[in-house]
Amino acid sequence: MFYKPYNLPITLPPLKLHTSKTIDIYSALSETALELPFVGQNISAGFPSPALDFTDLGIDLNKHLIKHPSATFYGRAKGQSLKNAGINDGDLLIIDRSVEPINGKIAVCYIDGEFTAKRIKKTKNELWLMPENEDYKPIKIEEENNLIIWGIVTHVIKAV
Repeated sequence: MFYKPYNLPITLPPLKLHTSKTIDIYSALSETALELPFVGQNISAGFPSPALDFTDLGIDLNKHLIKHPSATFYGRAKGQSLKNAGINDGDLLIIDRSVEPINGKIAVCYIDGEFTAKRIKKTKNELWLMPENEDYKPIKIEEENNLIIWGIVTHVIKAV
């Protein structure tokens, strides 16, 4: 049985808002709706399941992945500073600017004129931006640093 193609709507690409050596940031186009086939049961990584012939459910990734459309943006990761968190070069990040930046979250930060994505580490008296790769150094935020926690990464979309 062959997978039948769907008539996909033609939409404009997202608007590129910023590009740097660590991340490209795009607007999120959440106004469109595209319901894709969804298998509502576990998918076996072993033998194929005959149940896959009966995929009647659908999922709209905009509705599933974007909780706050006016505050959501996409970012394309560049580099390997978050590889141990499962974020690799070229991965698509969904960034929500309305999510509170709490300890342990991965944030897109604007520090001293540059964007970077790092894990937030708050201690009693210090704030750190932590890489998830031993080849990179943590960034200690000092008073003289100009830091804006621009948004929190809520999802990562990977290409295989």
